[in-house]
Amino acid sequence: MADEKKLTVKLVHSAVASVKKDQTRTCFAMGLRKIGDVAVLPDNPSVRGMIFKVKHLVEVEEN
Repeated sequence: MADEKKLTVKLVHSAVASVKKDQTRTCFAMGLRKIGDVAVLPDNPSVRGMIFKVKHLVEVEEN
């Protein structure tokens, strides 16, 4: 399955300051620790749900 879609997720706002702890843990689970970190994740419903939860903190690009 080489044609699987991927999502590039970039952290653009702090996931520590003034956000709920579950949102901070969601960012950490996606591999986003610091502002500017980028993670390439598979495009599936669970990842889409994680992105929706922290949509105000990240930028997403479909690959």
